[in-house]
Amino acid sequence: MNALRAFDAVARRGSILKAADELGVVRGAIRQQLAVLETFFGIALFQRDGRRLVLTEKGRAFADSVGVAFGILTRASAELTAGERRTLRLGVPSAFVVWWLMPRVADLQAALPDVDVDIIPMPTVESLARHRDLDAVIMGGEYRPASDITAIRFMEDEFGPVATPDLAASLDLSAGVEALAGAVALASRSAPRLWDDWFAESGHAPIRFARNREFEDLLLAIGAARSGVGIAIVPRTAIGEDIDRGTLVAPYGFIARPAGYSLSIRSGDAKDAAFVRLADWLVGAGAALV
Repeated sequence: MNALRAFDAVARRGSILKAADELGVVRGAIRQQLAVLETFFGIALFQRDGRRLVLTEKGRAFADSVGVAFGILTRASAELTAGERRTLRLGVPSAFVVWWLMPRVADLQAALPDVDVDIIPMPTVESLARHRDLDAVIMGGEYRPASDITAIRFMEDEFGPVATPDLAASLDLSAGVEALAGAVALASRSAPRLWDDWFAESGHAPIRFARNREFEDLLLAIGAARSGVGIAIVPRTAIGEDIDRGTLVAPYGFIARPAGYSLSIRSGDAKDAAFVRLADWLVGAGAALV
């Protein structure tokens, strides 16, 4: 168990030093436990990339399963001492919390009157397998299949470039996608591939922008677009009201975002009544927007 705990901490934190700090031991103890685990299985779980430790393909699959197992144990322990009310810790992309979930949170609580849904904003969205402190995670295009994780798709979405009307006019964006070459492209570290995905899905050849600006969070990128700093690539759910008010325009419209939005839960929770009701509410709320 000590070897598994050390492995799980390094896999989640990406560093022997950070894992040692989390577990309250010296770095040498972490290295020793990793060696024990690799010797036991007879395979390498990590490989060196400069000074960084990177999980091998088998190591990543094993880390996902170990994370799920520790998550189950952690939550089972908490339930032993919990009262009659249930608490679900739901990780949600911070931007999605603001523009979609919080305006509906009263309806969510009414649908789960005996469950406290603790909403945890996530600046950087990661797999549920890497967050044993969470019970479920909402993911958009960031979702990647993982062992022991069930994803329930609850809402479609579209995405596209948006800008202020004045900026769109000054760049003459209506002339075609090629006009983007004169623009400042706004993106976020929380969803870094949205521009690449849009060019790929829209069938347009990638454009070399005049300049690129990256923000820590999608909310900041949207705020910069509203201020006329540049053109942001965003999900339609994030800026629907801006389009309706004319604050922002979408010169090339929106295209379907294949991944949509999904609720990721541990497969062992798929039949748990609280998770079923949460998923049902999300599906219903998502369908209401279609």
